Amino acid sequence: MKWFTNIFKKENPSKEVINPMESEILQTPQNNINEVSKKFLIVGLGNIGAEYVNTRHNIGFKVVDHLAKQESVSFETVKLGALAECKIKGRTLLLLKPNTYMNLSGKAVQYWMEKEKIAKENVLVITDDLNLPFGTIRIKPKGSDGGHNGLKSIQQTLNTSDYPRFRFGISDEFKKGKQVDYVLGEWDEEEKTKLPERLDMATEAVKSFALAGLGNTMSEFNGK
Repeated sequence: MKWFTNIFKKENPSKEVINPMESEILQTPQNNINEVSKKFLIVGLGNIGAEYVNTRHNIGFKVVDHLAKQESVSFETVKLGALAECKIKGRTLLLLKPNTYMNLSGKAVQYWMEKEKIAKENVLVITDDLNLPFGTIRIKPKGSDGGHNGLKSIQQTLNTSDYPRFRFGISDEFKKGKQVDYVLGEWDEEEKTKLPERLDMATEAVKSFALAGLGNTMSEFNGK
């Protein structure tokens, strides 16, 4: 070990001997920065159970399912949800479907952010939006929960509303007092016909988020 000490003495003008092991540890985070920044958590919000599979409220699940199918990856049951991993042009996308039900989605999001060391800037939460026409995309860097229980849970758990979200329009074609039935109802025949094309557009936007960044993705896809 004497030669190790001599090397560090020569490179350290203060003559303070640096422990080689400490130096290696200090360098490790820097070496991992690029890998961490290339990892993204894509969260599709929805409710578990066969009765919810084709409902408007489960469009978040539907989008990540569509992306997983495109990339030929499968979901596995994991803690607080189902997870699939795909790699696209050097980026790693973790596709998460929380199994906590909508109003506890924040628990799953927080757990996987911490486990995979993913910054909130690299998280994209996909949800339904009554205020947008069917199939319309709106991606934002932050915002209110808009009365959405899934977003409300995430905001409360993370203690911030400063995280990217992807709103998929489901329109508001329901009679007064029928909002819950509408949101938890299945797509009508016209929507079912148009849905595959809108899902293709949605997955392209998700890929763009990871590859081109939030700003470029907003410019390219918002309003489409």
